[in-house]
Amino acid sequence: MTSLQGTVTEHRNRTLAAIRVRPRSAAAIAMASALGLVAFLWPFVVAPGTFSSTETPPLIFGVLIVLVLAVVFAEIADGGIDAKAIAMLGVLSAINAALRPLDAGTAGIETVFFILVLAGRVFGAGFGFALGCTSLFASALLTGGVGPWMPYQMFGCAWIGMLAGLLPPLRGKAEIVMLAAYGAAGGYLFGFLLNLSFWPFSLDPSSSIAYQPGLSFVEQWHRYLLFDATTSLGWDTGRAITNVAAILLAGPAVLAAFRRAARRANFRPAVTFSPAQPAAREWPVPDVPVQQDPVPDPANRRKRASA
Repeated sequence: MTSLQGTVTEHRNRTLAAIRVRPRSAAAIAMASALGLVAFLWPFVVAPGTFSSTETPPLIFGVLIVLVLAVVFAEIADGGIDAKAIAMLGVLSAINAALRPLDAGTAGIETVFFILVLAGRVFGAGFGFALGCTSLFASALLTGGVGPWMPYQMFGCAWIGMLAGLLPPLRGKAEIVMLAAYGAAGGYLFGFLLNLSFWPFSLDPSSSIAYQPGLSFVEQWHRYLLFDATTSLGWDTGRAITNVAAILLAGPAVLAAFRRAARRANFRPAVTFSPAQPAAREWPVPDVPVQQDPVPDPANRRKRASA
């Protein structure tokens, strides 16, 4: 009985994925993530003098990230998403875009990650990755926040949503505690990554926490840790506290609503039709006339009898 319940639960959890990430889509996401890491970590790996100015790499990587994200979305949508999943993605992206201007990031209070973490948890890693990108893109258009920083924000939220869908399969209070801890870690991680997108050109080069081309990795890393701690640690703490409070207070109800919507939607990949295979060639069967026995004539029978 226990094994049967476990099988049913596993099947139910597996069918909740709104976007099925196929091997080719997984490879595209992996390559995009690798490029994203390079875009964030270039100050530590690019040799001095490679670019004409420190403003050039963020712009170049920003354009490349947009192109890579377009390829990733095309791969995800290639037979792995249906109309109901697209509708769900649009609704949650609109909700996140509407929630973001309400807090405007005051003291680090941001409600975008609350929905992102819970949706990625319920609807899967592929859906979380897509929701992170579309939410930030929609909110940037709504608030006029389109700029070279937008691709970095999209990638940071995409990773947070994707990793939420890869967390261990817990239930009950343990799941809420795990998601709250992940929300806190995600708040700090997002701030840590986003600072890398503008750190190389945001301070006076003579500052002790500014990016200085030519320094070793250890010295560069030490400067950045000091920069992050002195400029945004308090802001990131506000974001982490907001995520924890929202998940602990409203997480159980929102998770239940998301799971009920996923079960009713019964997400399935788009139906594809393949050309019919040609039928095997049948050799014609010749028409063979059937020989029938002649019908006896009654007159001949009487003649034979009289003779």
